[in-house]
Amino acid sequence: MYFPYLRGRQFELIALRELSEYKLLGPHIIPIVEPVKLSSTLCMAIESYAANEQPIALIHNPTVGSFMSDMGDENKEKNRMRFSALMGNPRVIKAHQMNPYSSMQLVTLESEGVRKQDIFVLNTNRESLDIYEKEFAVIMPRYTFIPDESVFRRKVRRQRVLIDDKFNKKGKNAEYQETDDEFFSDDHLYYRDDGFLGFADYSVIGDEYLEKGFAPYAVAIHIVYFADDESLRIHHFVSDSNEDATNPAGKFYEALKKLAAWCKIHPIDHSMGLSTFLEHYANGTYPGLGTVKKLSIMHHLEIIGKYLSRKEDAG
Repeated sequence: MYFPYLRGRQFELIALRELSEYKLLGPHIIPIVEPVKLSSTLCMAIESYAANEQPIALIHNPTVGSFMSDMGDENKEKNRMRFSALMGNPRVIKAHQMNPYSSMQLVTLESEGVRKQDIFVLNTNRESLDIYEKEFAVIMPRYTFIPDESVFRRKVRRQRVLIDDKFNKKGKNAEYQETDDEFFSDDHLYYRDDGFLGFADYSVIGDEYLEKGFAPYAVAIHIVYFADDESLRIHHFVSDSNEDATNPAGKFYEALKKLAAWCKIHPIDHSMGLSTFLEHYANGTYPGLGTVKKLSIMHHLEIIGKYLSRKEDAG
C-alpha cells in the first residue's frame, strides 16, 4: 500500500480530487491529507472520494495552517457543517499525529465514536513515543507511520508503515538545474522485506510547509519515473530566463519544452498528468503555476498506482 501525505493546499486538493474523479489511483493507494484551511476545495475533494468509494485519510489534529481556528469561525459555518457531515462517511479515515496532547485528543476522538483500531497514527516524534506505547498498549491502530529509525522500529513492531520525505527540496527553483536527474525512492521495492505493510512520502512537494508562496524567478517541473531497475528517479525541468520573476508563462514554456524533448527519447510511464503537460506544450497554453504542481503530483500518484496494480496482478 502507498500513502501519499499531502498538506491540504488548493492545488494538492485539486490533484487528489481529479485523481479520484478519473479513477486513476487504483486500490492500493490511500491519500492522507493534513488540512491547513477549512475551504470548499477541501470539502469537494473529500466528497469526490466518498462518492467514488475511494478511501482517504484526514488528520484530525493538524499542526500547520489555520484549519483548527477556521473550524471555530462562525463566518465559515457552512463549510464547517459540510466538513463535519463528511467525517461520518465510512470512506473517510481518521488519522492522528502523535504529540504531547495525544492522550486528551484521543479521548475526544473516541467520544465521537472513532475506535483506536480504525485510525491511522503518524508517529514521527521521538518525544511522543512513550505516549504512543501507553495509548496503544492493548489496541493497535490500523496503521502506524514511522520513520526508518531503529528507535521507532523497536517501539512499533506491528501494523507499521514507513514514512520518509523523498523530495530533495532546494531553496530556489533554479538550483534544481545543478542536479537535474536524481534518485527518488526504492521503498516500493523493499518495504515488505523491511517489515512494513506500506510506504508513505510527501510526493514531489516535500514535508516542509510554507504558509504563503512567492513569485519564483525560475519555473521547475518535477517528473518522477521508473528506472530500469524499477527504482524511482526524479527529473527536474527548469526554465532558462531566471533573472527575475517576470513572464512566468514564458518560463513555463521553457521548462515544458525540455520535458517534451526528454519524453521523446525516454520511454517513461505515461499518465493523465504527463499527457496534460504535453498538451500544454502542443497548444502553447499556460495553466498557471499551481497547475504545474497539481499535474506533477497527479503523474507521480498515478504511476505508483499502476505499478502496485501490476505487481498485485503478477502475484
